Amino acid sequence: MVQYYNCLFVGNFLKKLLSWFFCSNMTLSDNPMRTGLTYFLALNLGIFSLTGFTEEIRIATFNVSMEGSNYGRQGAQAANALAEQLETGENLQIRNIAAIIQRVRPDIILLNEFDYIADPELGAKAFINNYLQRSQHGGDTIHYPYFFYAPVNTGRQSGYDLDNDGIIGTGANDAWGFGHYEGQYAMLLLSRFPIDKASTRTFKQFLWKNLPGAKTPTNPDGSPYYSKQAWEKFPLSSKSHWDIPIAVNDDTIHILASHPTPPVFDGPENRNGLRNQDEIRFWSLYLDEQSSRTFIDDQGRQGGLAHGSRFVVLGDLNASASEGDGLKEGIRALLEHPTVGEFQAPRSIGALEAAPNNPLAASHTATWGMRADYVIPSKNGWAIVDQGVFWPSAKSNDYFLVESRSTSSDHRLVWVSLQWQPRL
Repeated sequence: MVQYYNCLFVGNFLKKLLSWFFCSNMTLSDNPMRTGLTYFLALNLGIFSLTGFTEEIRIATFNVSMEGSNYGRQGAQAANALAEQLETGENLQIRNIAAIIQRVRPDIILLNEFDYIADPELGAKAFINNYLQRSQHGGDTIHYPYFFYAPVNTGRQSGYDLDNDGIIGTGANDAWGFGHYEGQYAMLLLSRFPIDKASTRTFKQFLWKNLPGAKTPTNPDGSPYYSKQAWEKFPLSSKSHWDIPIAVNDDTIHILASHPTPPVFDGPENRNGLRNQDEIRFWSLYLDEQSSRTFIDDQGRQGGLAHGSRFVVLGDLNASASEGDGLKEGIRALLEHPTVGEFQAPRSIGALEAAPNNPLAASHTATWGMRADYVIPSKNGWAIVDQGVFWPSAKSNDYFLVESRSTSSDHRLVWVSLQWQPRL
């Protein structure tokens, strides 16, 4: 069935191409010989194109809350806690997270709040080998031969008094991204398909002031909240922004991954709210070739995403166009961007049960009551087949996987299944 579908997909596409080539000014039905030749070539070329062809791909994001403070330690003392739990293969919270991934079975998944561990044997590979490749609660094992991770700004000390408490210290609030140690709340991308690491772009060092239309935090009296020296060096991203090219069907999917800061835990200057919005606005501008010409990545390459690219924006964006304490313009602009496909927000029964009196509850992705996590596909190159949020009903046999924050996470896995379409 899969082979037949692949043949139809490629064959029909080639039929249109060959129809134009052989008889651009007439229909195929005008000439039986041309019709037969076109179908013959389409069928045979289609069969040659079947090798490794994937007609449907499932892409997901999941804030897994796998940062060190979850494992019995606090502050800087938690820096190595995740690595220790990954080595054992026995931590129940991590087992439940792996079980959720095994049930949903995404081809590509971004994990937010997976601490940065420089040695992949102790981090990414340990999670894959000790948890995902072991059956969890009766689920089928799953393997991701490709992964990407990189340093982030969380816990990286600025050397400035960023919270204006009069102390330049080593605390989490004076780091370029809130964190008690370097790499807390980091990210990890897992993939069944090859990652072009040489072409991957990271924007950890991209300066906030260099974002077109950047919103500078100010005190109630109008004075700048940050010192001039700090603002000159302030990175936009609280973690990082990644453009990860993945090779599928002799083409490229650009995974645009990030985890903007929560728009709270600040004061009247709204520094976190403004940063959250601008971290999201980064992607809207990155998708616009004109607006992103001045963007320079950590590798020294300039510009944004090429026009017509196939992409998916992924991550816990900590923003909703309709709810929450954050600013709304940034997330609205991204969801309404002309290169983004039109689709309804994924929904779940469990979210609806958790807040039955909230008309937006079914689309919530976090237990604290908001749509915060997104899988946003491009308009070009995709047709949405299915989508969802792993938030089972309290009556479901799988409810134990999401029963509380300590069971797995305070966020839910969000997924979208996409049918491969020719790019225009």
